[in-house]
Order: sequence, then structure tokens, then C-alpha cells
Amino acid sequence: MEIKNIPHFIMDSTAELFGILPNDVAVHSYELVNKNGMQVKIINYGATVTSLKIPLEDDKTVDVVLGFDNLEAYLKSFDLESAPYLGATVGRYAGRINNGTFELNGKVYGLNINNNKHALHGGFLGFSKVVWEVKAIKQEDNPSITLVYESQNNDENYPGDLSVELTYKLSEENELIIEYRATSTEDTIVNLTHHSYFNLDGHNSDVSNLEMSVNSKEILETTDENIPTGKFLDVTNSFFDFSSFKNCPAKIDTTFILNQGKDLAASLFSKKNKLKMSVYTDQPAVHVYVGGNCEDIHGKEDVFYHSLSGICFETQNFPDAPNHKHFPSSVLKKNAVYEHKTTYKFEIL
Repeated sequence: MEIKNIPHFIMDSTAELFGILPNDVAVHSYELVNKNGMQVKIINYGATVTSLKIPLEDDKTVDVVLGFDNLEAYLKSFDLESAPYLGATVGRYAGRINNGTFELNGKVYGLNINNNKHALHGGFLGFSKVVWEVKAIKQEDNPSITLVYESQNNDENYPGDLSVELTYKLSEENELIIEYRATSTEDTIVNLTHHSYFNLDGHNSDVSNLEMSVNSKEILETTDENIPTGKFLDVTNSFFDFSSFKNCPAKIDTTFILNQGKDLAASLFSKKNKLKMSVYTDQPAVHVYVGGNCEDIHGKEDVFYHSLSGICFETQNFPDAPNHKHFPSSVLKKNAVYEHKTTYKFEIL
């Protein structure tokens, strides 16, 4: 069998063959390690984080994200009733778009429907189930990898050729920094996010033992199908009030509106490992997700994941923003630049 490396991939000493797609395109895994021993592994299928190891005391490390050992498992996971998107890059539009339709410049666009009667996380393929090209790898101080993807006009029925550049960087302060940049040949809508499931006790543990906080006073009200109604709800003294640390909820699928003027979105803390993760972003919201239909997924290292195995902090614009004029605009004008930066910072306390 001929293995096709299309598009062209940059290879270096950290690149390993991760698997081969049904169309014979090879997928590779790339490893970045900073001077402290923090390590991230990324595959160019979905620009996906498969492993994130954080150094602890006594020369120990903990892998704080859920993932799979092989490409076949990632492919099969998207066939599940509720695909988990473990570690994937999500686009063109993260979250749901009501009835899969939106209006832009007087024209109504009908997107591919993949979640009841709605569009979710970019459609059938989106950015999570495509092969990205590796543009650059830097292995010195603050190691990084830059991946690019060219989404063609009418891809999933979105307008415009969209060029996306994504950089993962490990800082020497034990930060995983994710930077997105995108341009379009036509006016379009864009909302990109990262979909790792975190567990600071380790990917084989239970998040109910972790504590979290969210820098938010309001959430988006949603329908039973998790479509925003357009209303903002005050969280003060409610179940959704995470202004101070509380145990992770057993189930949550909620968009928190972040306090303006603050770049700290949320924090997660493990008493077991004395490990804290702080999430910083320039986006207006963080979508927090625990639960769903993640039962009995056979993950990496022979671990069976369940609904409490991990928690997502999806920094992004509001779901369904194109259909609500008072939401932050998700429109990317022709030849303008979409930029998004999110940082996951890890500290031993």
C-alpha cells in the first residue's frame, strides 16, 4: 500500500507515524517538551492534543487530558451518538447554530445539520476530522508547532475560502498557549475553540474530586436542545455560581459570559496533586462541559473513560451568535484577520 503524505508535512525527530486514514493519508504525532519536562503531543488529524504531561514533585508527571493511543480510536469516536471530540480543534463554528441557518449580508445560509436539527462544531467534518498541514516546528526555548488548514468556499456550506493558522506553544512557565489566526476571501462567520477534556488528577481519574472556579456573573439561557434564547441569567447564589472554588458538577453544558476587562476565564484545582490550572483568554465566553454520553469509551493506556473522566473549558464566542444581534459579532470580514489566544497555565501550589 502506498502511503500518501498529502499535503506536504514537515518532519523532525519528534514526528512519529500515528496511523493511516482510509484514503491512505498518513497522520503523524509531534511532541513538544519544555525545559521543566512539561510535554504535549499533537496529531495533525484535527490538530488534536493527545497527551499533556505536567511535572509534579518528586520527578513525577501526570497526564491531564483524555485521549486515544491510535488513529482508529479517534475515527471510531466520531461515530458515537455523541462524539466526544477529545482534544480536537473545533471550527468553523464551535457550539450550536439554531436550525443550521444564519443570515449574512442579506443572504440566508443553510449549514450541514449534525445535531438534531442544528449545526454543531462545524458540521460533518468541521476542523476536527480533517488533516492539517504542519507549517513549522520550533524545539528550543518555548517550543511550538504551527499547523495550517485551508477550508474551501462552501465547505459545510460556509461562505469564503478560510485560511486558518494554529500554533501550540509550551512556555517555560508551564503554559500551553494556543493561538489562532484566520482570514477569508469573503465575509463569513468564525468561532474556533479547543476541546480537551482535562483532569488534574490524571486521565484515569474522576473530576468530581476537583474544584473549579469561573470568572463569570452570567450564563446564556438555553432551550432543552441547548440553543441560546438570547437571555442572560445572573448566576449569583445559584448552581452556576463558581465565583469561588466549588467541586466540579457531575453534569454541565453551559456557556459562561466572562467578566469584561479580565483575561482569567476559569481555574481548576487538584488537592491530590496540588496542581492548579488557570485558563486565560481574549474570548467573550467559556463553555464548560462535563458529562454527556461519554460512557465506556476505551481511551489511551487501556483506561475506560466515563461521563466524569474530564472537564472541558471551551474558550470561544457565544453559540448561535450569528442569530442574535446583541451577542458579540462572529462575522469575519473579507480580508480581515480573526485572532484568538487562550492559555492553560499549570502551577504546583
